[in-house]
Amino acid sequence: MQVSDSAARVLSGLLEARTGQQLTADRMWRIGTALSGLLRDHGLASVDELALRLIEPDCGNLANAAVDALLNNETYFFRDRNMFDVLAQTVLPEIASQARRKRHLRIWSVGCSTGQEAISLAMLLSEQRGKWAGWSIEIVASDVSHHVIETARKGIYPQFQVQRGLSVLQMINHFEERPEGWQAEKALLRQIRYEVHNVLDPREDARAFDLVLCRNVLLYFGQENRARAFDRLADAMNPGGWLMLGGGESAAGLSDRLVADDAATGLYRKSDEAGSARDNVVPARRAG
Repeated sequence: MQVSDSAARVLSGLLEARTGQQLTADRMWRIGTALSGLLRDHGLASVDELALRLIEPDCGNLANAAVDALLNNETYFFRDRNMFDVLAQTVLPEIASQARRKRHLRIWSVGCSTGQEAISLAMLLSEQRGKWAGWSIEIVASDVSHHVIETARKGIYPQFQVQRGLSVLQMINHFEERPEGWQAEKALLRQIRYEVHNVLDPREDARAFDLVLCRNVLLYFGQENRARAFDRLADAMNPGGWLMLGGGESAAGLSDRLVADDAATGLYRKSDEAGSARDNVVPARRAG
């Protein structure tokens, strides 16, 4: 599907303003494919016609749908299993040791998409239940997309999704097969609070997190927005708290508040000895 330069600029500007992500030249190819269903549903003949609608003042719902369609919501249970092994064997035991007096654990799953990462975390903690007996555990899972958050809150997944990343034993122990799909057990979902939130915005909840997972969320952010996001993440973390990024992401040169940990690539600790990154970068446009 052909996409004109002017239409591409409209869509790229909308996506960056709403989410912080950039539609770089090597990603322009996916615009037509990503938006084909939206065009059909709204009776639009082309991406150019969509772009014309998006510059109208009353395009709110259509703009939200366009942004949702352009986002990459790829996720699956226990994605990058070795990173969950690092959490189980290194990160969580140290948090348990440091926080043994308060016995309260807070985790933030950023860019949670349809919820598989948050449920994987809840399953991991459930399988370590002896270590966390008597603890208060809260997992906050956020995404900029209203649509995926609505899906995540239901906790129902088709067969091919529960088979992707889960063993048969995990499916049996933590899910119930229903006509509409596989339903995550209530005990897992009670630990998770889903919310719509943009990582570039400050959190309204002032309570800090012991562990933040922000994996493969910042890959398509420009440098200024990426530095701003790292600042927001550091703001939300307890001193000495942990941050886990995706395998292709790094905070090097963008935040002196996050110090790489040698336990795994993409693993950081918060250090508040240095100044805030927001003092050193030009603020990006506020994402809505």
